[in-house]
Amino acid sequence: MIDLADLRFIEAISLAPSLAAAARALDVTPPAVSQRLAQLEARLKLKLVERGAGVLRLTAEGEMMAARAQRILADMVDLTSDLAERRGAISGPLRVIAPFGFGRLHVAPLIAAFSMRHPEVSPMLTVTDNPLGALRMEAWDVLVHIGHLPDLDLIQRKLAANRRLLCASPAYLERYDIPDEPKDLARHRCGVIRQNQADVTLWSFADGSPASFQKRRTVRIEPAFASNDGEVVRQWALAGMGIVERSEWSVLEDLRSGRLVQVLPQWSLPDADIVALSNPRSVRASRVEAFLHHMIAGLAGTDLGGADLAGGDLGDVVTG
Repeated sequence: MIDLADLRFIEAISLAPSLAAAARALDVTPPAVSQRLAQLEARLKLKLVERGAGVLRLTAEGEMMAARAQRILADMVDLTSDLAERRGAISGPLRVIAPFGFGRLHVAPLIAAFSMRHPEVSPMLTVTDNPLGALRMEAWDVLVHIGHLPDLDLIQRKLAANRRLLCASPAYLERYDIPDEPKDLARHRCGVIRQNQADVTLWSFADGSPASFQKRRTVRIEPAFASNDGEVVRQWALAGMGIVERSEWSVLEDLRSGRLVQVLPQWSLPDADIVALSNPRSVRASRVEAFLHHMIAGLAGTDLGGADLAGGDLGDVVTG
């Protein structure tokens, strides 16, 4: 017989990279997790986890149990929230996934303000260098993404426009001079952010607005430095290591203070709009709808740079 405690346990195991990490998530000791897992496997007469060094791996039976556990636990949460909404309350878990930098700088404060306004909501924010990698999970409500999206059968709402630009420190540009055209980047030190499997070494430019791209230039750069964390790449640019491509919201204050200088300002890079994806399981929940309104209004009052922000309604909806 499987109970709710078993489902929560296997869900924690499936989301953790190791048994030690699962122990931290469950707030118990690693030996306690190993013992509990052995007892569950003995009771089910099935092997759920591959033992061995390295990353934790579930067996096929473990994967099946974890997937069903996520669905059942999510159904219970949705039922509780639906009943709360019957009495007009905005309540329940609010599970948000966002990129590292934007999540820390903008999404986290928005969640805090929303939680203060709606104390019956229990927020959980996951910041990651690969938000789209979480789409396979059941347990999320809103996913914030920046940039081009693959063809997804999900409701997407544009939260804000977002310009991308090249920048470098004044000290770097004094040493290596200022490029006049995209082709000049071949003789410069360039840094990239490596996320997902995207080709980050191919930079496209338009002589004018990003929407026009009549005179388009594509340049293949050889990265001199790279990281999966945009904040690290920004810090390296501030230190004079080279030219980087960043969202305007990330380097706005650096540009205003002169710590960074825009490179090739007469050329435009493709925009990388900030969008929110909604989980089909919770898209109609009042807490999710209210939070999306809250994010759009909050970002409209935030200085993200020269971009025009989306309006205060949710009319700008796209289904992938």
